[in-house]
Amino acid sequence: MADEGNILTDVNPDPLPNGADTAPAAGMISQYIKDLSVENPNAPHAYQWTDAPQIDLQLNIGAQPVNEEVHEVELKITVTAKAEKGNFYIVELAYCGLIGMRNLPDEQAHAFMYAEAPQLLFPFARRVIADATRDLGYQPLMLDPIDFKGLYIQRIQAQAAGVAEAGAPVADA
Repeated sequence: MADEGNILTDVNPDPLPNGADTAPAAGMISQYIKDLSVENPNAPHAYQWTDAPQIDLQLNIGAQPVNEEVHEVELKITVTAKAEKGNFYIVELAYCGLIGMRNLPDEQAHAFMYAEAPQLLFPFARRVIADATRDLGYQPLMLDPIDFKGLYIQRIQAQAAGVAEAGAPVADA
């Protein structure tokens, strides 16, 4: 009869010492509204205006460490609906997520915080803004989807090009 071997050592010939987990992991722990400001500065007069609102959308992403394995990623969205006579409304939202990351190289952790995490948070922030504009008495503002990964790649490429240009030797005239 052939030696079938020890099933425990065959499955994992090099067990991790003391049950250490060295596999890379990243994920959303929780998400929440950190700050929400909803202004209707020209009500009730704005409801009489016939101008179509011009929407100005500002978006910012930030990250702060909470501890060694947890970061707070903040998706800040400011929406201003403007008309010739003034602002219809202003909505400022700081929507955050607690992101857990373990055993990730720095480049991958940075990409997760500034591309993947905002991609996960955005649909929920979008709903908060739609509800806020509806509650102001206007048609719900449904923001178009945003390709955070594409924006991240563009920004990294632009920064790399800027560093390359800054480090390029200057030709003598």
